[in-house]
Amino acid sequence: MLADDLLSGAKAAADYTGETPRAIYNMTEKGLLPVIRKGRKLYFRKSELDAAFRSEAV
Repeated sequence: MLADDLLSGAKAAADYTGETPRAIYNMTEKGLLPVIRKGRKLYFRKSELDAAFRSEAV
């Protein structure tokens, strides 16, 4: 289900990935992480974060 895959905010994405919120913001600004923007709010998909960090490790 889509709701189970969504993380709301950089803090939630940071907790999920083990990074700091600042690192999540920086990677998002550089276009390294896929993000959904709704106004000032950021949403991340767990599946896309997994794929982004998996490809970064290779």
